[in-house]
Amino acid sequence: MAENIRLDFRKERASGRKSSDAGILNIQAGNDAGILNIQAGNKVDIYDHPNQEDGVGNECFLMNTLITSLPISDSYAQVTNMKIDGKVALITGAASGIGNTIAQTFAREGAKVVIADLSLESAQTAVDQIVGDGGSGLAVAMDVTREEQVEAGIAAAVTAYGRVDVLVSNAGIQHIDPLVQLSFDNWRKVLAVHLDGAFLTTRACLRHMIQAGRGGSIIYMGSVHSKEASPLKAPYVTAKHGLIGLAKVVAKEGAQHGIRANVVCPGFVRTPLVDRQIPEQARELGISEQEVIKNVMLKETVDGEFTTTEDVAAVTLFLAAFPTNALTGQSIVVSHGWFMQ
Repeated sequence: MAENIRLDFRKERASGRKSSDAGILNIQAGNDAGILNIQAGNKVDIYDHPNQEDGVGNECFLMNTLITSLPISDSYAQVTNMKIDGKVALITGAASGIGNTIAQTFAREGAKVVIADLSLESAQTAVDQIVGDGGSGLAVAMDVTREEQVEAGIAAAVTAYGRVDVLVSNAGIQHIDPLVQLSFDNWRKVLAVHLDGAFLTTRACLRHMIQAGRGGSIIYMGSVHSKEASPLKAPYVTAKHGLIGLAKVVAKEGAQHGIRANVVCPGFVRTPLVDRQIPEQARELGISEQEVIKNVMLKETVDGEFTTTEDVAAVTLFLAAFPTNALTGQSIVVSHGWFMQ
């Protein structure tokens, strides 16, 4: 049954709260321009008082506004309140590049960030920056291809913060070679970092997430090369395709525990990894570095632009904060239109 809640709003910021079996209704005047922000586990209808003036630049007086609240599903209340404030997020390869921007973004949103990287010194430098900006962070040394280091690093995160809520498996390497010249050693190195690393970190975090019973989010850093192929990148393309398969299995096995798994698939991002590829591809293809950028890397984009680390971090944040199994086992391409699906 609907409940009638009568609230008196003034020009200044005001708030009203009503507890009921239907949930908690929070209403806040957004600013003096009369914009109302309504966050609730209820469907809300507002009947304007005849004397109300609204619009940007106008004063807004809402006197004796009548609010009618109707119960709706708990999932709606969850989806309209997506936050990672207070959650613990472990990000591999986060001392620089995409991983570092994700770590900074999560920290600004209130997450406790664990930066795992090959170099403990570099990881600590990244954490010092986060702490200096008012965030919370922990640095751990981790070679994601070594089981004992993965287990130790994630155990350190749980010891420090009590749990792990989010894993971003971001660590990655690249190797450029035609397939006929590719050594077995270089093939195995690339697959080990991307696939062995994803498996080992996933398994360790899953165990803690299941034991804690709080659910969680596991996010893999894929690529447009999780969907497409390019010459000279056989192990990288193979590994990135493999991450989508792993995410789908984790999504199915984790569902009963409220654990989601998804893949972010960026286009080319100007990171040190990509910067190293440009001269390598120029040599292999016999073209200039500018031609590599324009006619190879960005040829299929809609605007000839690189994806930014901030673009990738924003999508990763969305996936980390999404609260239900409605979004799991999926891959999201962030690429200025390169590979549309």
